[in-house]
Amino acid sequence: MRSYRADVEAFENWCVENGINAPFPAAVETVCCFLEDQGKCRAPSTVQRRLYAIRKVHRLLRLPDPTYDEDINLAMRKVRRARAVRPRQAKGLTRKYLESFLESEPDTPWGLRNRAMLALGYELMTRRSELIALRNQDITERDDGTLRVLIRRSKADPFGNGRIAFTSQRTADLLKEWLTYRGPEIQWLFCPIYQGKVIDRCLETTAIRRMIKEAAQRCGLNSEQAASFSGHSMRVGAAQDLLKRGFDTAAIMRAGGWKSVNVLARYLEKAEHNVWAN
Repeated sequence: MRSYRADVEAFENWCVENGINAPFPAAVETVCCFLEDQGKCRAPSTVQRRLYAIRKVHRLLRLPDPTYDEDINLAMRKVRRARAVRPRQAKGLTRKYLESFLESEPDTPWGLRNRAMLALGYELMTRRSELIALRNQDITERDDGTLRVLIRRSKADPFGNGRIAFTSQRTADLLKEWLTYRGPEIQWLFCPIYQGKVIDRCLETTAIRRMIKEAAQRCGLNSEQAASFSGHSMRVGAAQDLLKRGFDTAAIMRAGGWKSVNVLARYLEKAEHNVWAN
């Protein structure tokens, strides 16, 4: 919603600068000019999102929608051809990196929490927002010592139908260590720690990215390598590892909650997986 609002404001400001006093309803020619002008300095994905924002406003205001006109499609094709860039892909936090990152965490309350977050985020293949949203009631211990986890809401599941994921016994043990320190009174699975004391609220999504980058630096990776990791790296790396272990597309999509094969293919394209090796 914040992105949509910023996109609509960008369109309105552009209209004012170009002497168009009434942005809505927009003329097809106005939208085309806006898209092509934005394409000079913005990534095609950003321009596409701004088109969607303009479309959404017209629908909400019950106005005639100009965004399906063929001239709009031609304008977007011009934008994509003019700035042909591949989507940026976060570096995969594969098993090799995971083991190093877990080992690098100190024996402190922060280290307890971060080891549990790294292991859980990797095995559940969560997005940052999904990981920090987990609560006590979302975790169920199974008879074999592993965990059954309900991920209630995600970007691809706006209505909160949820998906089920599972962990290894080692990850379950790491989480138990953290929960023993955290105590039973806090509902959030992962929470901030201030001066050695836990705070009853969920973490910010930026804490996940910071945790990963700091672990990369502790492991001796150079600044460029550390910068290539992001909060999405656990999801990417786990998918790449499953591919190398021989799991098929359906199994990987099920484990990570993907709805689109095309999106998953983008995650897997940089996997170091030689199908011809013995």
